[in-house]
Amino acid sequence: MSHVVVLGAGLGGTIMAYELRKLLGREHQVTVVNKGTTYSFVPSNPWVAVGWRDPASVEVDLSPVFTKAGIALRSEGAERLIPEESRIELIGGEIVSYDYLVVATGPELAFDEVPGLGPEGHTQSICQVGHAVEAKAAVGRLIANPGPVIIGAAQGASCFGPAYEFAFVLDKALRDARVRDRVPMIFVTPEPYIGHLGLDGVGDTKGLLESQLRSHHIKWITNARIEAVDDGVMHVEELTEDGAPKARHDLPFAFSMILPAFRGVGAVRTAAGLVNPRGFVTIDRHQQNQTFPNIFAIGVCVAIPPMGKTAVPVGVPKTGFMIESMVTATAHNIGRMIAGRAPNAEASWNAICLADFGDNGVAFVAQPQIPPRNVNWSSSGYWVHVAKVGFEKYFLRKIRTGQSEPFYEKLALQIIGVDKLRSIKFDDNAAA
Repeated sequence: MSHVVVLGAGLGGTIMAYELRKLLGREHQVTVVNKGTTYSFVPSNPWVAVGWRDPASVEVDLSPVFTKAGIALRSEGAERLIPEESRIELIGGEIVSYDYLVVATGPELAFDEVPGLGPEGHTQSICQVGHAVEAKAAVGRLIANPGPVIIGAAQGASCFGPAYEFAFVLDKALRDARVRDRVPMIFVTPEPYIGHLGLDGVGDTKGLLESQLRSHHIKWITNARIEAVDDGVMHVEELTEDGAPKARHDLPFAFSMILPAFRGVGAVRTAAGLVNPRGFVTIDRHQQNQTFPNIFAIGVCVAIPPMGKTAVPVGVPKTGFMIESMVTATAHNIGRMIAGRAPNAEASWNAICLADFGDNGVAFVAQPQIPPRNVNWSSSGYWVHVAKVGFEKYFLRKIRTGQSEPFYEKLALQIIGVDKLRSIKFDDNAAA
């Protein structure tokens, strides 16, 4: 019997555990190590932050679901990964050993890299449901006492879709409250242009998002580096395309939500040979670490090089379809290794995204995620909002019922007729 441990129970880790249990059968042990027993559907956080969702409606207690599925859950959380000994030290001192490990921790939020950034500073966040609840209270104060708003992302960020989403969702909430006319809004981003998204754009995301910002009376600053945030004032340096100083802005605000840069979590970040300098797990084309072949990684914790040189550091996002693709390939490869064969499945890393704007939205499909692409498509309309709501209901049902069925390929087929977005591809030259 082999023991496979999944470190993390977020979007990727939870479906990873379901997929492993489905593939390996009950003769092998599957354990999830996570801090707490609650799964939170992070894509709903912009709605939580404006009061359109109650936190309980987007959370799932994993304990009964995992028990029914035959998955062990260690909810103490990880203190330290010791890869050379194939074990994890839990918070509290107990040890979990493994034959195979899948790192699915997600990121640590690097608010401290910008003085004054984050919920413990002077800006809000929607990266965690608890942050979104705090942001909701701040939105309430903004509606009661309208003033300037700054939305965006800090230098080094690799997740831009939620920032755009929240800007437009907040705009809708302020319009509904009849105070939008008293709230100047500005979008601040390290992207070299609006709609870059860490992907050098997809389809006409530049034109679509610029048009949306203009029509919603939201100004913007690109190539922006946030130097510091004081109470009510954000200090921003704007650079030229070649990285030279262009302008400095001292932006007043009554409310601000800024997404931070990410780095690897503390339990993994110090594992020599496993991670890059930012603490992200390095992997080969089979999701497998090069130093420790019994360790795989999926999701946001994976190291992906940036698209290219930009004036301000911009990371590459890991979208839901990418993560599902990584999960499928990783489960297949671990199954092969348990059977004494070499890994041969590769995640295709296509990108599909639904960005909800409250009463419309933007969707895009990139195949592959990194250009040049075979599919490079984007569109907008109210249907995106409807699709995002449907996706939320579908995915939460999948988590609550222990299902690992991929969703995004079906979505691509429905919205643009793409029927060849294969989740994985196979290396036929791998050992049988």
